[in-house]
Amino acid sequence: MDLKQVTGKGVRYPDRKRIARGPGSGLGKTAGRGHKGWGQRSGTSRRPGYEGGQMPIYRRVPKRGFTNARFRTDYTVINVELLDSFENGATVDLDAVLTHGLTSQVTRLFKVLGDGELQKKLTVRAQKFSKSAVQKIEAAGGTVVRLDVQGRELPPAPPEPPAEKKPAQPKNTAKTAEAEKPEKTEKAPKSEKPAKSEKAPKGEKPPKGEKPSSGEKPEKPGKSEKPSKSDKPRPPDETTS
Repeated sequence: MDLKQVTGKGVRYPDRKRIARGPGSGLGKTAGRGHKGWGQRSGTSRRPGYEGGQMPIYRRVPKRGFTNARFRTDYTVINVELLDSFENGATVDLDAVLTHGLTSQVTRLFKVLGDGELQKKLTVRAQKFSKSAVQKIEAAGGTVVRLDVQGRELPPAPPEPPAEKKPAQPKNTAKTAEAEKPEKTEKAPKSEKPAKSEKAPKGEKPPKGEKPSSGEKPEKPGKSEKPSKSDKPRPPDETTS
């Protein structure tokens, strides 16, 4: 520590940046703007993300998929274990929690989670409650009051109807189903097919008056031999009388 640091304590306004006052300060001549160009003229400004004309980072990075982070709802969150610092029978809301310094405000929407244990009987007013938080608040004898976005009380939700119980099914369903099946009737014996008649040897014709059996095919009669040219009768000669 030196004298300069001691005298610098408690100074309300720091020394201002003095430009164009000669080269001794390091900000003389061009006054920190450099030589020539757009940024050296008066009245210039650079938009956020400008990189001197090259492709900016927000365009070089690929964009894939979808996110709803812009549309999500943020809450100021607290766990039930921190609510034990209130007196028994107190009413707890976001303003009371901030007054006690139990959490910092993110938004005006208040949400209570169920981490830890709660021993005090409290009336808790918030926009959202986890199931475990509701169970622990009601188990300690307290009440839960749900609010809308504007902080107005919502009507109590109707109780959920009890779930209908399904009728119990018999355990040995497979055995009962087998017992209910009718016994199979015995099938009648198949009628015996008549024996096929023996085929006659080839070349032999069955005697006349008897039809060939169903398995036999009648042979086609042979073609009659054509008479030769020499066997044809000659016409009579005209010279002979």
